[in-house]
Amino acid sequence: MKRILKHKYFRFGVAATLYLLFVIWLGNYWFLFGLPVIFDMYVTKKVNWTFWKRRNKKNHVIVEWLDALIFAVVAVSLINLFLFQNYKIPTPSMEGTLLVGDHLYVSKTAYGPRVPNTPLAVPFIPNTVMNKKTYLEWIKRPYKRLKGFSEVERNDIVVFNFPASDTVVLEPSDHSQYAQGYFDYYDFVRDEAYELMQREESTKQRNLPYSAYENYTRKYIHKTYDIETRPVDRRDNYIKRCVAIPGDELVVKKNMVIVNGIPQKDFKGIQQVYRVTTDGTPLNPKSVEKFGVPKMSANISNNPNYLFPLSKEDAQTISTFPGIVNVKPYQANEPGEYDRNTFPHSPDYPWNAEFFGPLKIPGKGQTVKLDLVNLPIYERIINAYEGNELKVADSTIYINGEPANSYTFEMDYYFMMGDNRHNSADSRFWGFVPEDHIIGKPRIIWLSVDKEYGGIRWNRLFKIVRSDR
Repeated sequence: MKRILKHKYFRFGVAATLYLLFVIWLGNYWFLFGLPVIFDMYVTKKVNWTFWKRRNKKNHVIVEWLDALIFAVVAVSLINLFLFQNYKIPTPSMEGTLLVGDHLYVSKTAYGPRVPNTPLAVPFIPNTVMNKKTYLEWIKRPYKRLKGFSEVERNDIVVFNFPASDTVVLEPSDHSQYAQGYFDYYDFVRDEAYELMQREESTKQRNLPYSAYENYTRKYIHKTYDIETRPVDRRDNYIKRCVAIPGDELVVKKNMVIVNGIPQKDFKGIQQVYRVTTDGTPLNPKSVEKFGVPKMSANISNNPNYLFPLSKEDAQTISTFPGIVNVKPYQANEPGEYDRNTFPHSPDYPWNAEFFGPLKIPGKGQTVKLDLVNLPIYERIINAYEGNELKVADSTIYINGEPANSYTFEMDYYFMMGDNRHNSADSRFWGFVPEDHIIGKPRIIWLSVDKEYGGIRWNRLFKIVRSDR
């Protein structure tokens, strides 16, 4: 048996079989030309494919280390592309389901890995370093997803490319929120345009349409700042819960998600801000630490009223503490109160983060009627995600130069929300997530580091990520 396992034809057969299965999975049969290379590597050995080291002679230790390094880089790169990758939770948008500092194993085979749009890149480093791209766009491939084990389902926790990071501002503005590294181009344009509009209304008594200020602001930003556009696979990674899938109708009322008329399951980790009122007795920060309340929130001297992000179960527990008078959900907005930061950023849709919708989620092959009122909902789908030329002239919508009163979607779309409902930048603010932005599904927390309170969260190591609790 040992001789068989070491026989060159047996080893070639195993390698060739695995390679053939990969080519079939990839669906690109040009890679069959790699079979002669595999045959030569295991059987004929005419070509030294590892040209950096000598055959049948002892190599210098540096060469051996170089060989091991090359193998590791290639192997890890292929694993990251087709099997799984690491993802670190950077923000509290998914607390208390996932915590800041959780390191996740994200399965790409769950929904099927994507073939890279831009395969030429420096591995293991960010997409931009010192305002320079670490990838080349000499080769640009269209969207293609390999076969996975499942489709994205409602309530799945999903890692995806952030759609709004297709265009980013590389330098901060003078405003503090941008100086802290906030470079969302679309938010930047919107904020600056509204500020300019309000300034002109108050100082010059001039009231032009918002679109005039937006057009001016876009030109100013492009002239003043470096603007970078990114292909899909080079956009920032986000993690949220998929609350609605293609064909669903979504409504949010008082932070409660309702899909197709049915309230979302009350998952254990879902949080919102609660107003905790005491009888005048200050709360001990240690008493709320175990509920994941951030130090900054716990240490604020705002007795007798506190605002804490809590799950429903934790809120009920805190309500039993001595000195607690009342614990009830905090409501920042009213129904019909328009928030310009809320998708689709149009006064025709007076929505906010707490009262949102109804909104129908688009699906591949579905057709919608288009008019100037609902165009803000679909314009980024038509233009940015599905690559059409979109213009409006004389109250007529033109797609690729032709008048259009309807549109048929080419991809499926999803609506993503964070479990920490009052502290999540999600689809309520920037809209749909296209299917070609989906990366994978988190499976295991392999490390969890609590920087705020210090140390490793040992109880979270190798914890399975469950979407259904």
